[in-house]
Amino acid sequence: MKSPLFKGLWLLLLVLSSSMAMAQKLPSIASKTEGMKRYPGYFTFYYDDASGKIWLEIDKLNQEFLYVNSLPAGLGSNDIGLDRGQLGSTKVVYFNRQGPKVMLVQPNLAYRATSNNPNERRAVEESFAQSILWGFKAEAAEGNKVLVDATDFLLRDAHDVVGSIKRSRQGNYKLDASRSALYLPRTKNFPKNTEFEATLTFTGGEDAGRYVREVAPDVNALTLRQHHSFIQLPDSNFQPRQMDPRAGYFGISYFDYSTPVDENIDKRFIARHRLQKKNPTAKVSEAVKPIIYYVDNGAPEPIRSALVEGARWWNQAYEAAGYKNAFQVEVLPDTADPMDVRYNIIQWVHRSTRGWSYGATVVDPRTGEIVKGHVSLGSLRVRQDYMIAEGLLAPYEDGKPASKEMMEMALARIRQLSAHEVGHTLGIMHNYAASSNENASVMDYPHPMVKLNRAGNIDLSKAYETGIGAWDKVAIMYGYQDFPKGTNEQKALNEILQQGAKEGLLFISDRDARAAGGAHPVAHLWDNGLNAAEELANVLRIREKALKNFSEENIKPGAAMSTLEDVLVPIYNFHRYQTEAASKLVGGLNYTYATRGDKQVVTEPVSKSDQQKALDGMLRTISSEVLTLPEDIIKLIPPRAPGLGNNRELFAKRTGLTFDPLAAAEASADFSLSLLLHPERASRLVELNARHSSLGLQDVTEQLIDKTWKARREKGLQEVVQMQTEQLVLTHLLQLAHNENTSYQARAIATAALQQIKDYANRKRNEGSSSPYQAHLAFALDRLNRPVTEEIKPSRSLDLPPGAPIGSGEVIGCE
Repeated sequence: MKSPLFKGLWLLLLVLSSSMAMAQKLPSIASKTEGMKRYPGYFTFYYDDASGKIWLEIDKLNQEFLYVNSLPAGLGSNDIGLDRGQLGSTKVVYFNRQGPKVMLVQPNLAYRATSNNPNERRAVEESFAQSILWGFKAEAAEGNKVLVDATDFLLRDAHDVVGSIKRSRQGNYKLDASRSALYLPRTKNFPKNTEFEATLTFTGGEDAGRYVREVAPDVNALTLRQHHSFIQLPDSNFQPRQMDPRAGYFGISYFDYSTPVDENIDKRFIARHRLQKKNPTAKVSEAVKPIIYYVDNGAPEPIRSALVEGARWWNQAYEAAGYKNAFQVEVLPDTADPMDVRYNIIQWVHRSTRGWSYGATVVDPRTGEIVKGHVSLGSLRVRQDYMIAEGLLAPYEDGKPASKEMMEMALARIRQLSAHEVGHTLGIMHNYAASSNENASVMDYPHPMVKLNRAGNIDLSKAYETGIGAWDKVAIMYGYQDFPKGTNEQKALNEILQQGAKEGLLFISDRDARAAGGAHPVAHLWDNGLNAAEELANVLRIREKALKNFSEENIKPGAAMSTLEDVLVPIYNFHRYQTEAASKLVGGLNYTYATRGDKQVVTEPVSKSDQQKALDGMLRTISSEVLTLPEDIIKLIPPRAPGLGNNRELFAKRTGLTFDPLAAAEASADFSLSLLLHPERASRLVELNARHSSLGLQDVTEQLIDKTWKARREKGLQEVVQMQTEQLVLTHLLQLAHNENTSYQARAIATAALQQIKDYANRKRNEGSSSPYQAHLAFALDRLNRPVTEEIKPSRSLDLPPGAPIGSGEVIGCE
């Protein structure tokens, strides 16, 4: 009888002999790749022209590297996404050989143990799932090297084009292998990165949506290109920097299970480029290796120069942090590939409609080091700004040259936009409080600053700021300051933020600014001024002046008169974002991202007087005076000329082909009311009034009814606009009263306001004879008397045409 030890040795020999036999069966890499074109580099690969295959030589088994997929040739639809240059997520991966198979493994870095104890690390690794992204078959071997066929891996839909189209409800497509192939012009190799590219065709199209039909030459075949990058991991000399909620940085986070029980297990570090001073002890020093960005050479002039100039503003911030020429911007050489990880890129992206620009990054998930910054700028943005300027200036007077102010304003916006998106790729978040700090950051969303000069004419000379703001310098100092040895880094970083707070600089980011029911009095998108209510009054004056001047001179000679509507839309809605800003003062709460002991404001209600000013401005935006377009404008706009057609940039209509001034007024009034009577704002008004005797929801509803239902009756079109707005007030109060997400007392006050309208309508109905106003009252009473199930489903109001992004906006990291 054989002993257990003998059995174990016999099994081990059997396994080893099987492995050796398998290895012996594999041909050598040299013989397998004979006649193929060899691409030496980080991962050497071979191209077989006869079969159209790529063979990958893996000489770094079980060594981690970065893997990124991207989209060098996109779909062209802002609504679906899938833009030229779009980056996928950054993954840490490694190749692992298991017998005849080679697996591409993604470890789970969201859960780690940074302990030196291998057993402690293994316990965490085995507690959470890993992901095997692909399985290859070993086809040849030499020593520690193995050769695999990588073709199917490279020709798959790694960027999930199919999913993106399906999620946007634009059709069901599938990858067609017969119309897909490797794209050799962008398949390259370098010492620290290996780049592959493939042309992929997606077929289907029977149910293709409008967005696909807008951009595809044939909806049955969508051909794009996808890119794969294998990137050597950065060395271990990068020092991660801890995240502070006051600093305004993106970053990485993970759970570290080796953390002592009395410390926070959730570790957070900011995302930043590697930047070191040659002499950290010097007040000003050159960088060991500067950060260099490259502007797309496909951007036309004068836009290309504007992109370069705007991006270079960031060097001002690095100079404030003690660097010399540490941030540089050049035009991309013709020989460079924009998807090559070695290049930080500012790319000029074309789409069928205007849309957001954004800054993406390749970030080392282990440390937060930014390996590559990639900015995508929508090319139609500059044209939208130009059109806004046309609407404001009415510049096409017969016999006179058009004003240069329009192009100057559009280029000023492009400079600012370039700086903004580059800021994201430096690791920095939006700062929507900057406009209240004298435009202290390019990371805010700027509305054009328009003024009336002494002669009462519109002045665009300072529509957009130039240069980096004070907050941007604080942010760069926090993220990139290189401290001398022996410095207490955490103390020094805290002092940077404390000093910024002492100077009155405030950082408030996305969640607090984007919420429709938001409460922060200075955190807004596309606003201006120190006080939102005061600036709303100024914006309404600008709007009034522009509408007074509006004429056929707002379009070029020879242009179809129906295109006046295109120019009118942003002018009629010129106040929309300042209205949104003012609404946040009503039921507003001032606060900061304070930390214990930093002496910043934690919470502080907006004063009752400031809330009242904001309410006054909001109520003005729904007045018939503001909402009603003048007759001399209405009669200038005919139905759309042949070939132009309707599009999303125009006013919605209830009148068919003809221009509908009532629909424009409806959408604008509905927008203001949706902000003012937002369920969260209504609930907050009740709560803050109870605690501080500030403006209450009852104050708001009473003034709202006084300014609409109980206001003096207008005549003509203004009367119809007035009655339309009153029905909208009724709609929003009905929705508020029956919204179960609203507090009980807010619903009670809304119900009381409805009863007030009902009593008033009944009284007025008994006073008059048949008239449009009497019909209006009867309709309102009918709505008020309907069963609850019908009350909470009123007719849907019209939406405003899209406004953001101004200059043709995040998501976090975007505009």
